[in-house]
Amino acid sequence: MAAATLALAVPGTAFAAHGFLAIDGVAHEDPSGCFPLGDFVPPVVSNHTDAIAEVHSGPDCTGQVTWLIYPGETYHPNGSRSVFVL
Repeated sequence: MAAATLALAVPGTAFAAHGFLAIDGVAHEDPSGCFPLGDFVPPVVSNHTDAIAEVHSGPDCTGQVTWLIYPGETYHPNGSRSVFVL
């Protein structure tokens, strides 16, 4: 029982994608979490990480996932408001 309790008490390591996510030419090194997209100009997102980036219809990574940007891909998420990288 003590071993099980100890195993649950050890915190997990934080994970970030390795590489960079470029949003409108701005590189985010080893990204993790939610990134806003511009409101006025159609954004361009280039995924140069080892993780999949989810494009969300709403701000703060709310709403539906409208597209998945796989490593090495570039996407123009017209009408979407945010991108999430695990």
